[in-house]
Amino acid sequence: MTHAGSVIALALVLLARAPDTQAAPADSSAQAIRLAAGVAQLRSTVGLWNVTTEFLDDSGKVARAARGTYRFDWVIPDRLVSGRSDIPEMNQTAGILFYVREKKAEIEMVSVSSAGRLWVMTGPVDGEVRTTPDVATVGGGTMRLRFTRSAIRRDGFESRMEYSLDQGKTWAPGNRQVFTRATSER
Repeated sequence: MTHAGSVIALALVLLARAPDTQAAPADSSAQAIRLAAGVAQLRSTVGLWNVTTEFLDDSGKVARAARGTYRFDWVIPDRLVSGRSDIPEMNQTAGILFYVREKKAEIEMVSVSSAGRLWVMTGPVDGEVRTTPDVATVGGGTMRLRFTRSAIRRDGFESRMEYSLDQGKTWAPGNRQVFTRATSER
């Protein structure tokens, strides 16, 4: 199966597992406005991005920085975006699906690394914060991630990842990313 075929097959499995991804009747203009915000997020990510990722230590200082790219394209217009992130100097690649779950008024992003690590990040459709459920750590505890998008503009945005080892009671810095639309995409 080709890479594109694999992405579409994964997308279909994810959409099938969540019947709430089917279009919901518009029950209010407020709901329609909220859903439009989620679709606008999808639209704003489509394209090629140059990304600088700064990995932060516990105090929030930059411990390491790396450059890479993210590419997002429509699989289903205004419904589902697929993407790929590459950080060559760290030999890291991930496949990404980004979609709106209308009935739950959520936006969800699924990322699978080249090592097979799966992350599912969910948040309100009209918000810029997404969290993962708690996942088991090697040491026997749990970890939760929180992603916050900010400084949003036509040709860029920033993303901050924080992590919690206590079910979201406290958060520590993880990384900060600066996304700049590639010149050829402007």
